[in-house]
Amino acid sequence: MLESCSPRANLPKPRWLIAAAFLLGALCSCAGLRDRTKSSAVIPQATQQLVVVITPDWDAPIGRLQRFARDDSQWVAVGEPVSVTVGRSGSASGRGLHPAQVDGLQKREGDGRAPAGVFKIGDAFGYASQARTGLNYQALDGDDWCIDVTGSPLYNRIVDRKDVGDAAIAGASEPMRRDLHLDGDQRYREGFVIEHNPERVSGGGSCIFAHLWKASGAPTAGCTAMAKTLPP
Repeated sequence: MLESCSPRANLPKPRWLIAAAFLLGALCSCAGLRDRTKSSAVIPQATQQLVVVITPDWDAPIGRLQRFARDDSQWVAVGEPVSVTVGRSGSASGRGLHPAQVDGLQKREGDGRAPAGVFKIGDAFGYASQARTGLNYQALDGDDWCIDVTGSPLYNRIVDRKDVGDAAIAGASEPMRRDLHLDGDQRYREGFVIEHNPERVSGGGSCIFAHLWKASGAPTAGCTAMAKTLPP
């Protein structure tokens, strides 16, 4: 998954270097966006690769993912589209590179919706000690948690319990090593951060990732999930 979905994968080395120098990448979730032209306009000019997820409507928990690479002034599809799942309740406007949406559904903590918009891709993470990916990679251990507690000063951050203490993760429902804390759960065995709500506005939605799905077609609490193996 990481190799196939990371924004730098499957590109010639010179283009990989350009992408590395200027921007890690962006993920555009286009479920029901009111003006896709404006959404495209906010993608930074230096961006060389995109991961685009499209769902049929705001309430759909399923969609399609397509990778793109910039070829001169054009975006060219890379590989075949693949099936993904999003939030169990569908999608809602998120906080990212795009202008704030003033009408319609807004992503909120615990709403079961995935954020729609244009977002940077953050670090990759996983259970393995290392991974083949062009992204910065965080090898997770049992002390890594993502804080989804509204009002916490660490809201929407992945933290190490050894650094922040037990009290700081109290009430959080996102252990990053789900296999250790949640009966062998493999969903975070490979994934990457979708930089939704980078300002960490409390209650605006937290811990949004792309990761493996629990089972084929199973929706998420607000992330984007997919199968382990993707087409080249």
